[in-house]
Amino acid sequence: MADAAGRQRAGTGVVGHRMSAPVMIDWPSDLLRATDLTRVALDELLGLAGRMKAEPAGWTGALAGAALACLYEVPTTRAGLSAQVAAHRLGMEPVTTRPQDLDPEEEPLEDVARILSGWSAAILVRDLPDRDLARLAGAATVPVVNARSPEHHPCQALTDVFTMREHFGELDGRVLAYVGPASNAARSLMAIGALAGMTVRVAAPSESRPAPEDVTAAALMGELHGGQVELVDDPQQAVTGADAIVTGPWPRPADPAQRRRLHDLLVPYRVTPPLVKRASAQAIVLHHLPVHRGEEIRAAVIDDRQTVVWRQAANRVPVEQAIVYALSGGGEG
Repeated sequence: MADAAGRQRAGTGVVGHRMSAPVMIDWPSDLLRATDLTRVALDELLGLAGRMKAEPAGWTGALAGAALACLYEVPTTRAGLSAQVAAHRLGMEPVTTRPQDLDPEEEPLEDVARILSGWSAAILVRDLPDRDLARLAGAATVPVVNARSPEHHPCQALTDVFTMREHFGELDGRVLAYVGPASNAARSLMAIGALAGMTVRVAAPSESRPAPEDVTAAALMGELHGGQVELVDDPQQAVTGADAIVTGPWPRPADPAQRRRLHDLLVPYRVTPPLVKRASAQAIVLHHLPVHRGEEIRAAVIDDRQTVVWRQAANRVPVEQAIVYALSGGGEG
């Protein structure tokens, strides 16, 4: 990436707005996918998010006067609005630009990156094709954060493991079961979970499994950090003894016949009360939203005390706040 060396920083641990004892953090220049993070950076990021959640009003001067360029179509309750709240908690001004307003013939994407870099401290992007996202990051001179792309969803995966860490205290040795078709969030969660030292079991039909290269990348993370990745056909096998069950909305093809066929294929992967009972007695249930009750998950599960979905949704704010703060230089002395 252009200027990557100039943007990659070795920061230190952060407590409030002050630096703790020096802990060298090799922050990535951008966060486009889960594999951009090291274990040390992941641990520091999760700790920083926890401190920011505990003191939501204590960071408003951290990046005061800076702008966060938000490149997405429509703000949602998950990706867009949480980023705006995260920016405000850092004292930043979120400025939104829609991808459809960009004319690639009139202004190349690389030039857009250079323009946004001129007045923003970071660029947050959602739903840009991964190849275009890489082009944008390659030309930008400020950090680019992938809020969601067709292939990767690092912010969601980080929110998932942050919620687990908040609930259980430690992640090493925990078992996380993802049930449902492979998705961008599942792909990122495999890598983040393995990086965190967890066992990640993915139960998906053979027609909708993660790509072999994604499994290999996550498995390599696990080998280095004590985690594992397991692919299984049977969701009961995946959730047995698990500490957390994660699912997400099923795809909804426009063609009704295709949607019915897909949903018939996925019915065995619906998260139901009997399936949850196979997990650990202390297990929690997470969901990548939006929830379609009765489709990928039963209403009885969503409304049960074991479900931490709404806390998980709220945690997007401190997680994105920590990402923007750390990558944009907030962790430097």
